[in-house]
Amino acid sequence: MLTERFKSMFREYDVRGMVCDEELCDENVAIIANAFSLFLTKRNINRVIVGYDNRVYSEKFYEIVIETLTGNGLEVIAVGLTLSPVVYFSQYHYNCPGAIMITASHNPDGWSGFKLSAGFSATLNKAEIDELYALCDFGGKKPDIRGSVQYINVRDAYIDNIVSRIKLDRECVPKLVIDAGNGGAGVFAYEIFQRIGCMVFQLNCDPDYTYPHYFPNPSDLTARKQLRSMVLHPYIKADIGISFDGDGDRIGVLNEKGNDVWADKLLLLLSKQLLGKKKGAKIVFDVKCTQALTEFISGNGGVPLVSETGHSYIKARMKSEGADLGGERSGHIYIGGDEYWGFDDALFAAAKIVEFVSNENKPISEIINEFPHYHTTSEISANCPDSEKYNVVKRFASDLKSMFPQNKTTEINGIKMFFDAGWGLVRASSNMPALSIVFEAKTRSSLENIYNLFHGILSNYPEIDSNWGNVTIN
Repeated sequence: MLTERFKSMFREYDVRGMVCDEELCDENVAIIANAFSLFLTKRNINRVIVGYDNRVYSEKFYEIVIETLTGNGLEVIAVGLTLSPVVYFSQYHYNCPGAIMITASHNPDGWSGFKLSAGFSATLNKAEIDELYALCDFGGKKPDIRGSVQYINVRDAYIDNIVSRIKLDRECVPKLVIDAGNGGAGVFAYEIFQRIGCMVFQLNCDPDYTYPHYFPNPSDLTARKQLRSMVLHPYIKADIGISFDGDGDRIGVLNEKGNDVWADKLLLLLSKQLLGKKKGAKIVFDVKCTQALTEFISGNGGVPLVSETGHSYIKARMKSEGADLGGERSGHIYIGGDEYWGFDDALFAAAKIVEFVSNENKPISEIINEFPHYHTTSEISANCPDSEKYNVVKRFASDLKSMFPQNKTTEINGIKMFFDAGWGLVRASSNMPALSIVFEAKTRSSLENIYNLFHGILSNYPEIDSNWGNVTIN
């Protein structure tokens, strides 16, 4: 009998839960892997890439997944300790439509999960996750023929591919600090940036599943403090600081002054680079992104497309629209078209940003200042139980619209209300028991007014922790 806690792990675009008897234990990992075998078999997919992230329990789950898949007659290509984008790359490299990456991405230690693919540059969407859950209650008949497993190291091929795509201006080679937060990205990033010609300083690039400094999450302000001090160190004076999350699909950036450059601003850089070569290009971004993106893309011959937050949603929208570029405020960047395959790869995105800064031959802060400017907050987190968060957002949306019936709103993902000088967004986090909250306005005082308004209203909901975390304004 599947429990409610088991069901709660099946989220909008992946499976994610705590490592414990009620959620992700050996038995439940085997149940989910068996369900995914059935899911793939229904689609006539019999080959699967499998990788795992740098957590103490991930390797054991990896072994259970491989044993379950091969027991169901599937052919497994096991790429070992790696990153989510390396698994996606491996799908193309080995022409293999199925994939499982064992990871909880940027969730804290004690969590695990699965990013699942049944196609190229496509991870399971909400309906498919629901289908997967339904298959967990069905054991299925084992095939007569056991599958096979090949253990393959794809690291060199992945690095070679990225390096081959990047061309710096040799007269302006950026000096970098890279921070992997002791996650898996450090095993790849240093060599990539050295080989494209940068001077690279490493910070926390040795994988360490105890995470002695902080858990790798580019949106976390605490995790940026050490990177900032190294970027600004008088013996270094770096041109850019780059951080990665634990499974390498999210990027964080500091400019040469140590200031935060949120991912929607990075998408502005990449949009300028793209539209300089391809007028009419479509660019997809999530509802949390700055209004400056819409203004810049429209004003420079591109087509801006707003999407729900989530890697499955963005990739699907890019594919359906034929878009060349996509991104999320949280740090997922998707480069497609003639440049790449359209999946979220923080290392390739970082290399493209470094390439752009090099060829612009000016500091990244000056480049950013050329775009429309708005004051924005970080991605704020307010704790709220998984069982309550979606209903709370619906109630808040209803209350907010009753209070301001004349204001424009969008409910693509949560509730985003526009005011004369800015907007506020509240949505349920897809992977944590929390609400995700972002504000933007033309002036700092206007932003603070919208922030205080929302905070005051949300404080009346007993399900929401009124002590919001990860708050900053820039």
